Amino acid sequence: MRHARRRIVRRVARLAAVGGLLVGGTMVTRAVASEPPDTSAAPHTLAQPASGTGAGLVSRLGASRTAGHWVGNDGQPVVAVTDESTAEEVRRAGAEAKLVRHSMSELKSATSTLRSAPRVPGTAWALDYRSNEVVVRGDSTVSGSDWSRLTGVAEGIGGFVRMERTEGTFTTRLNGAEPILSTAGRCSAGFNVTDGQSDFVLTAGHCGPTGSVWFGDDGGDRQVGKTVAGSFPGDDFSLVEYANGKAGDGADVVAVGGGKGVRITGTGEPAVGQRVFRSGSTSGLRDGQVSALDATVNYPEGTVTGLIETDVCAEPGDSGGPMFSEGIALGVTSGGSGDCDKGGTTFFQPLPEAMKSLGVRLIVSAEEGAGPGAAPSAPAATGGGAGAGAGAGGTAPGAAAPGASAPVTGVNGSTLLSRLTDRRNVGPGMLVVAGSLIALVATRWIRLEQDRKAYRRHYSATWG
Repeated sequence: MRHARRRIVRRVARLAAVGGLLVGGTMVTRAVASEPPDTSAAPHTLAQPASGTGAGLVSRLGASRTAGHWVGNDGQPVVAVTDESTAEEVRRAGAEAKLVRHSMSELKSATSTLRSAPRVPGTAWALDYRSNEVVVRGDSTVSGSDWSRLTGVAEGIGGFVRMERTEGTFTTRLNGAEPILSTAGRCSAGFNVTDGQSDFVLTAGHCGPTGSVWFGDDGGDRQVGKTVAGSFPGDDFSLVEYANGKAGDGADVVAVGGGKGVRITGTGEPAVGQRVFRSGSTSGLRDGQVSALDATVNYPEGTVTGLIETDVCAEPGDSGGPMFSEGIALGVTSGGSGDCDKGGTTFFQPLPEAMKSLGVRLIVSAEEGAGPGAAPSAPAATGGGAGAGAGAGGTAPGAAAPGASAPVTGVNGSTLLSRLTDRRNVGPGMLVVAGSLIALVATRWIRLEQDRKAYRRHYSATWG
């Protein structure tokens, strides 16, 4: 009976070891063949090729024959045109054409008229390419008399100006992705930029005037730098020069929360309908679509023009945070209405315009030989710079794709144990394989030892 139990135990152990080999081998195979860890959560959109096609057609055909472009639900470029001959040109170029009544010239003329009317705080307007209208919105602070007066201006322009009331208030989102602090309040650093000699944080202009001194959000005892240039109202951008002149390692990565980041490889302009992402310290990583361009917002502090309008939510504390798509930097958070419970509208300062005005260029991974891509990475320490803040959390130099996995050198670095126990890594599979092999060898050795002892007992009994 005892021998029978031993045989059963040995068989079960061998079966378990063989099963472990199969499971461990499968884990290793999948880990090697799969994407880097966390790529399933990567901010990713395929809208940029369509955006480039539409923009090129609008630029070539002109403002009198077109009325903007956007990315359709199928990801293909759509161009608004005013006549059938232009529509044929668009179709031959591989884009979809939509016939509309009003050209871009007419839409722009309408916004100029609105801008010349008496200013009403709490109002905003933007060009809605898809409906071929100028949409004027008024928040809850706009009085009935002011709204009636603005409605009269809109009616004088024509039927393609749509008036809408909205809940909440249009406010700047003072406070931010990785936060920085000053006497003016709490804000978010957006992107790291350089003029070739010194490095800077590009953030929102309403965060603080020139001369504001900024500190890291770690007790307020680490000076980040000082605001040296900016524009608000009119525009909404400012430049914070690092106290030590350098952004540090990982200046090409924007933080998206949870110890992760997205590597930035360049800057560009968005298209209506394009999926975009925004990161901020209050509400974290959020995504949505670009709903309009060339928006004007009448904040209580003043009017800002040329903004990007989106349906991405934001809250106080997200100001200055980075907006991006496919590893391409697009803008920094300006303001808006609503919150991330009910949703709302958020406006962004376009990045190319701000950098041109400030005479700086983006610090990107392409400068270190990186290629395109959009998977997330874990940010590294930033060498004492606010790049940690800015939306630049960092990765080691020489990394490949924007947002691709990279070694973590800062406080968010994972331990060996956490890497080995991550089911998406090769480590767990290798441990299972090794354990199974040990179990197989052990059971075989035990059986051989038992057989050897049995033989010795039989030999002794036979020969005395």
